[in-house]
Amino acid sequence: MRAKPHRNHPLWYAYVVHRISGLSLAAFIPLHLYVLGLALERRGELDQLLVWTEIPVVKAAEFGLVFLLAVHLFGGLRLMALEMFQWRDNQKTFAAAAASAAFLLASLFLLRSF
Repeated sequence: MRAKPHRNHPLWYAYVVHRISGLSLAAFIPLHLYVLGLALERRGELDQLLVWTEIPVVKAAEFGLVFLLAVHLFGGLRLMALEMFQWRDNQKTFAAAAASAAFLLASLFLLRSF
């Protein structure tokens, strides 16, 4: 089997992270809609769920969710810029900046939750 050199490129990894974050967020949407439904119809169950969200592992999962959302947002902005503007050699820098901004945003969210 021949090696695929493009799969060792930083922008390939940006593509993979963007795809995984999108699929993960799409999988999360039904759970989110369920919780919103609890808020409207069964407040007692919502209160129990909110107590459960104070567990540190759940807070870490929330960090992951915010990170995925930020990665997907900044990665999408990077892709839109790629479509609208001419190719530049510093596209890898933009991908790294998008990942860094996502991590910073998610870290700020995590620090605020404790």
